[in-house]
Amino acid sequence: MSDSEEDSQDKQLKIVVVGDGACGKTSLATRFAQESFGKQYKQTIGLDFFLKRISLPGNQNVTLQVWDIGGQTLGGKMLDKYAYGAHGVLLVYDITNYQSFENLEDWFSMVKKSNEESDIQPIMFLVGNKIDLEHIRTVKADKHQRFCQENGLLSQFVSAKTGDSVYLCFQRVAAEILGIKLNKAEIEQSQRVVKADIVNYSQDTVARTVNPPRSSMCVMQ
Repeated sequence: MSDSEEDSQDKQLKIVVVGDGACGKTSLATRFAQESFGKQYKQTIGLDFFLKRISLPGNQNVTLQVWDIGGQTLGGKMLDKYAYGAHGVLLVYDITNYQSFENLEDWFSMVKKSNEESDIQPIMFLVGNKIDLEHIRTVKADKHQRFCQENGLLSQFVSAKTGDSVYLCFQRVAAEILGIKLNKAEIEQSQRVVKADIVNYSQDTVARTVNPPRSSMCVMQ
């Protein structure tokens, strides 16, 4: 069987990443898909799109379509279309920016509204990013957990900068969607920090040209 035939048999899951601008959504997606971190902030205009193939227990290969939605699109005409049909949603905020946490109510409502008529009701995670800055945290962990409990969300803390729990976050989303249980050893292995070079993206490029591993691809639209 050729690689293309094998790839075509993978399950494909749409994962939408939403939240305020500068809370680290693109850094989270690029850390997961490319194992890199951009030191300079670059605003996502509209949508960035990533593909990454991962393996789950039971030799289950899954291709994740990661839709990184720009923070300025809240209330925009295209937002409903971006979020529609998502299998999983990451509601991302910056633990050092309380406003980004408060605005999650709007993002959460938008995602729910977008999928009212969809046959798929997404698994939703509340993701607190920038745990490497724990010493200047402004959103207490109990507020994070309360928001999860009140809205039926699953919880994850990550650092896109260090890679802490980033792979685990996406692995957990995929596993939850497919009803696959991760054991303790698998979770601990996925929490490892992935060391990668700092990547500076050009401010004026229209497309990102990368040489990703065979299992990942990034395209900007």
